[in-house]
Amino acid sequence: MDINLPDVVAEVSAAFEQYEHALVHNEVEVLDALFYNSPHTLRYGATENLYGYEAIQAFRAGRPSQGLARERMNIVITTYGRDFATANTEFQRVGSERTGRQSQTWVRTAEGWRVVAAHVSLLA
Repeated sequence: MDINLPDVVAEVSAAFEQYEHALVHNEVEVLDALFYNSPHTLRYGATENLYGYEAIQAFRAGRPSQGLARERMNIVITTYGRDFATANTEFQRVGSERTGRQSQTWVRTAEGWRVVAAHVSLLA
């Protein structure tokens, strides 16, 4: 298996950056589009466990749109072959001392790269 093919890393990095821009600007439609529309998709958040695309979509629709700016550190994107990747980062919200962690599993679909599993947590 080829790990970190440069063209695939560039594709996933672009999708990851698109996700980040949509996240901090509360572009809910873009966030929804970047998650794979499946009952098998999941997202474990800092305070919630979401099973299935519809649950994730409902969470996004009700999420507060304030205080979303953040700084990311230690971004690690790893691709496995041409169709599977992980993206991980640490982050701090503006004005917060707490560090958070975000992990995403990305899969190439007919529509492009999509998140099939995500995890967000905060360190104590």
